[in-house]
Amino acid sequence: MVLLEVRGLSVIYRTLFGTVKALDDVSFTLDKGESIAVVGESGSGKSTLALAISRLLPPNARYVSGEVLFDGINLVKLPQSKLRMIRGTGIFMVFQEPANSLNPVYKIRDQLIEAVKVRMIKSGEAFDEGKALKEIISTLRDVRIPDPEIIIDRYPHQLSGGQIQRVMIAMGLLMRPRLYIADEPTSALDVTVQAQILKLLKDLKSEYNLSIIFITHDLAVASVIGDRIMVMYAGQIVEEGNIDDVVTKPYHPYTQGLLGSLPRISKHEGKLPIIGGSVPSLINPPSGCRFHPRCPYATDTCIKVIPQLKITDNRRVRCHLYA
Repeated sequence: MVLLEVRGLSVIYRTLFGTVKALDDVSFTLDKGESIAVVGESGSGKSTLALAISRLLPPNARYVSGEVLFDGINLVKLPQSKLRMIRGTGIFMVFQEPANSLNPVYKIRDQLIEAVKVRMIKSGEAFDEGKALKEIISTLRDVRIPDPEIIIDRYPHQLSGGQIQRVMIAMGLLMRPRLYIADEPTSALDVTVQAQILKLLKDLKSEYNLSIIFITHDLAVASVIGDRIMVMYAGQIVEEGNIDDVVTKPYHPYTQGLLGSLPRISKHEGKLPIIGGSVPSLINPPSGCRFHPRCPYATDTCIKVIPQLKITDNRRVRCHLYA
């Protein structure tokens, strides 16, 4: 059953240098209990997509067209008063720097109690602090925090990066959202903690039947967390499909380049291939296919004609090679 449907979403930023076309006609769906990994280089539009879904875009951003349907409700047109009822308990977002999401002058206990209180008020339940504390301790154990009774009486600066990220995940679970958006939540963590957080999210997805949008620049991370993968380039979706299909046999040249640049196990593989050039300016994006200046298969058609997102072998791909 579809929980989220994004239809033809286009977003721009107004800057001193011109209008940035951050998202261009983005469309996809997410079912209840499903996870989708959104992959791409910096500047591809991944974080803008997450902020646009959550209605957390900065003041210089504007929705040009499209809809964001959450349980059938168009969030783009929803008044702020009603939007507050959806944030947290409907859609919860974890950012790249979790410490910035916690108040440094309040203990973890106070911040998690506030999350439970907000949820209960929205659902019409009577708030009971003792009951809330028991739920908080139980949830902190769910996210593999040892000695939660001690942790809740600490301030954010007294916790490690991995502990803070677990606290934010716990806060999301306490809010009981239907959609969990994680914007590169493991990029600031070391490899060992990163693996633990990814396993934790995967376990919690099954246990709580969470729908997850996981934003990352790392295809290896995406392959662990996602049921489906959506590859973005220069504000557009260039490939989307089942994670195993895309990783095993990528269609779009950009996806092929991303996978080709991943290091393998063998130390004799030689120099890793790279994708030449860089993500184009979204103030003046290239004509035709936005990837054509970096594509080894580019033709005159690619330079002149904008490729459409077409369904090929149960996946969507934006490339003239598959027209």
